[in-house]
Amino acid sequence: MDISGNTIFIPGSTSGIGLALALELKARGNTVIVGGRRTELLERIAAEHPGIGTVRIDTTDAASITSAAKQVLDSHPDLNVLVTMAGVMRVEDWRDPASFLASAESTVTTNVLGPIRLIAAFVEHLQARPDATIMTVSSGLAFAPLKATPSYNASKAAIHMLSESIRLQFAGTSVKVVELEPPSVRTALLPGQEDNEHAMPLDEFVTEVIGLIETRPDAKEIQVERVKFLRYGEARGDYDQVVETLNGTDPHGK
Repeated sequence: MDISGNTIFIPGSTSGIGLALALELKARGNTVIVGGRRTELLERIAAEHPGIGTVRIDTTDAASITSAAKQVLDSHPDLNVLVTMAGVMRVEDWRDPASFLASAESTVTTNVLGPIRLIAAFVEHLQARPDATIMTVSSGLAFAPLKATPSYNASKAAIHMLSESIRLQFAGTSVKVVELEPPSVRTALLPGQEDNEHAMPLDEFVTEVIGLIETRPDAKEIQVERVKFLRYGEARGDYDQVVETLNGTDPHGK
């Protein structure tokens, strides 16, 4: 993926990593459209950041995805990058089905079915572009589990394997598949996460991501240095220690 000259749609980007990445990509000379469920947030983004496009989309709703895709492509027929950013993360206790089942179903709908439906809505258009990118968003927790968030971990592991698999199918086409693998980042994804001293500051994360996109345009996985502790624990042979350290420093599973 080139760092500039793209037209990029980022559903799930009205806050956190998504919005920060959208603003940095806009500053690098890209046309950027952000998507989200809450109209008031979209209106605020449009007012505070002139030039950023906004589209209402609920990635848990297949009809909303279809409608938003039509709106985006009608307004931006040169769209060549889709970033499947939308996601949820919840603390769950799997020892009590009443406390986790609804959360697990919602997490899978948002984090797995959402990206699948988004890709389905845009893939024919992207294949017709001379140079296109699908950027999926997994997590360091796809490779080492956080005890407190089982469904989130599993959903991101699914996104990792989905990315690996469809990359094989798109080989030889104009469509690249790039997987963004964040570590723990100081956002509002979980209560208290914005103040978690063990999480990476958001601005540092996005700056490093932009630098990686710029210097490694052919990268298959975007990995800031901090996520490699989780990503390669099994390959290094210290997986058990990684899991112990990860959970030992997490405030949500205490």
